[in-house]
Amino acid sequence: MIAVEPGEPLSSGGLGQHGFTAPLWEQRVQLWAGYEIRAHTPPNCLPMGPPITNTGPSAAVRRVGFLMGRRNRNRQRDGGAEGKRSRDAGWGAGYADIIKENKLFEHYYQELKIVPEGEFEQFMEAMREPLPATIRITGYKSHAKEILHTLKEKYFKEIQDLEIDGQKIEAPQALSWYPDELAWHTNMSRKILRKSPLLEKFHQFLVSETESGNISRQEAVSMIPPLLLKIEPQHKILDMCAAPGSKTAQLIEMLHADMDVPFPEGFVIANDVDNKRCYLLVHQAKRLNSPCIMVVNHDASCIPRLLVEQNDKKDILFYDRVLCDVPCSGDGTMRKNIDVWKKWTTSNSLHLHGLQLRIAVRGVEQLAVGGRMVYSTCSLNPIEDEAVIASLLEKSEGALELVDASADLPGLKYMPGITSWKLMTKEGQWYSDWSEVPTSRHTQIRPTMFPPTDPEKLLSMKLERCMRILPHHQNTGGFFVAVLVKKAPMPWNRRQPKLRNKEATSSSEGTQAEEPPAEEGDGETPTEGHPCNSNAAENPVEPEAKKDGVCGPPPSKKMKLFGFKEDPFVFLTEDDPVFPPIQAFYDLSPDFPKLNVLTRTHEGKKRHLYMVSKELRNVLLNNSERMKVINTGVKVWSRNNDGEQFGCAFRLAQEGIYTLYPYIRARVINISVEDVKILLTEENPFLSRLGDDAHAQAKKLEMGSIVLRYQPDANDPSAPQCPIELCGWRGKTSIRAFVPRNERLHYLRMVGVEVFRDKQGKKEGGAAATQEGNAEGQEEPGQEAAVEQEGSDADQNGSAESKTNDSGDVSST
Repeated sequence: MIAVEPGEPLSSGGLGQHGFTAPLWEQRVQLWAGYEIRAHTPPNCLPMGPPITNTGPSAAVRRVGFLMGRRNRNRQRDGGAEGKRSRDAGWGAGYADIIKENKLFEHYYQELKIVPEGEFEQFMEAMREPLPATIRITGYKSHAKEILHTLKEKYFKEIQDLEIDGQKIEAPQALSWYPDELAWHTNMSRKILRKSPLLEKFHQFLVSETESGNISRQEAVSMIPPLLLKIEPQHKILDMCAAPGSKTAQLIEMLHADMDVPFPEGFVIANDVDNKRCYLLVHQAKRLNSPCIMVVNHDASCIPRLLVEQNDKKDILFYDRVLCDVPCSGDGTMRKNIDVWKKWTTSNSLHLHGLQLRIAVRGVEQLAVGGRMVYSTCSLNPIEDEAVIASLLEKSEGALELVDASADLPGLKYMPGITSWKLMTKEGQWYSDWSEVPTSRHTQIRPTMFPPTDPEKLLSMKLERCMRILPHHQNTGGFFVAVLVKKAPMPWNRRQPKLRNKEATSSSEGTQAEEPPAEEGDGETPTEGHPCNSNAAENPVEPEAKKDGVCGPPPSKKMKLFGFKEDPFVFLTEDDPVFPPIQAFYDLSPDFPKLNVLTRTHEGKKRHLYMVSKELRNVLLNNSERMKVINTGVKVWSRNNDGEQFGCAFRLAQEGIYTLYPYIRARVINISVEDVKILLTEENPFLSRLGDDAHAQAKKLEMGSIVLRYQPDANDPSAPQCPIELCGWRGKTSIRAFVPRNERLHYLRMVGVEVFRDKQGKKEGGAAATQEGNAEGQEEPGQEAAVEQEGSDADQNGSAESKTNDSGDVSST
């Protein structure tokens, strides 16, 4: 070692020639190009090594690399075990070292008395137990009953009475309060489910069905808010804080309760403030293949007011249902988010209360009169729960009513909302009323955090109608939910608006006189000066340069965009040259809504065609300046390299087949259960492998994209009792299905064929193998035309899986 004084320039061929000084203890020394070293030696000592010649910054970097490399080699040679122990004791120790105890948390909730007397120990014991695994079968698909039958008759019977690592696996139980036995929970933890060989088949089933959108692994209490909204197919729905999207998926399912209606009148606009989380939201929504979902990226507290065109004039879009699942401190999630135990303080709620109230205010502003809004949090804290509801009701001056939803979910155990609560700082100081709060704390503590002081006003709010779900009552997470109905316009929306743009009053936008004003009010209510209520948002003027049928990204002058710049949404016109060959090839019915078809490019060949509902088209075309759309529409056609020689350059896409099928009158082959098995288990079957009826139909068709349809037979209860539509390709001598791998496995299970791979990817039992992901997007070389392998299409239509060699064990059950 070389001893130097702190702050003394280093010399004699060391780092001193580059102007460095001796590091203080744990002082960081920044090198060029962002390289960094930290002194782990005593302050006056530096390790010796070969001198660095005067060759610039790179030499210093090489010197650091030399020292680090030598130290790492010594550690591996002499102290590997020691190093591992030290790493295990450090930041990488994981959740096992987190103690599930927080005295402040216990003291706070004991004082608030949100838990019934005598139950607090049970409450705390439940909070320390792992959260049970919960699954939900998607209810809007007609396949839901088939999946439920498979679960009950096969998988649940196989895993009941198992014992893993000394823990007895209980048979899964249906959630008593969820309709039609479509939600189930078990005491299996996620770790056991993933790691145990005895549960491998069940785990593969869950993963596969989740990817194909037929099952959602979702926390039980998270399923409650969408049920309380009472969704109907015609409802216009806003999900204000939607990511990661499990509740959004429920909303979409409810819209599509009748699968015979490809385009429900209603739609879901799912919003999230985080650009990256919006893409997670898109992934969740895409599994359901709905043309009635649009994902947008905005701050929920000032999400812009949208316009729609009705009767040749523009009106404000008010939503029939609003889901307001706000950001919260999350102390109800301690059973699965273990780090909340050590991070929880009362200041979390104090910081979030204002944001939660602003989001709730914006939600009721956009709610139609007679509409229903559900406010929910995964927090048990009344500052985030009853305080927000009480403030909202007080501001509404009777326009909102807190309704009793107890009869909507029979079997759900909950505690009624409380009418009295106190506020505690993280230092442990309590305040019962705003008058007790010192002036120095007025920025952190607001009057809206306390219960109303007027007894009559408090009684009229009926806060006991709120619902708080406690973990020990039904072995769930903690949750809070309240249902509000809008009886009249909000008081700050009742007056006539101020005209901010005189020219706009005579324009074609005839809604200026009807536009609700920028909100006025006290405290948390948005004001006219609020940046989200600017002229750009409330009084839009259509740009002259806007092209017909195009919804592009919002202009940068109107709204500051973050994240990725999205491709435009370009609607096709009825006379677009892309339609005649498609119309002729598939014999589309005259009522096919051509105007609902869009693409994502202005120039060049259209690679993919998407469809949205008529109502979402209306929203897109009239609001491109005031909202950032991340994704919308379901893919219905994809371009084929050589398809033009067969009469149509576009092949059908599996994700849009249930939307498109009602309009297709040609290129349809009716198939049997045995045909389904052959098409989904054989790589490229010859036409002769089909049954006589399907073979005869196929021989009559020219080469190209086709629909393979199975119709249920009521006289054969052992066969699937729901229709199945598959996209396929009729080749010169063969036929194949274009189905993504997970959907392929789903349909095989429905017809009694189980495909299972062990963890090494090997088939079991020596039975005939199937190519799970056989080349859905590739024709026989030298025999049929190749379907274009497009990167963006691969993950959607299964062509990416076609490259894999996943072999499985196929067994009839």
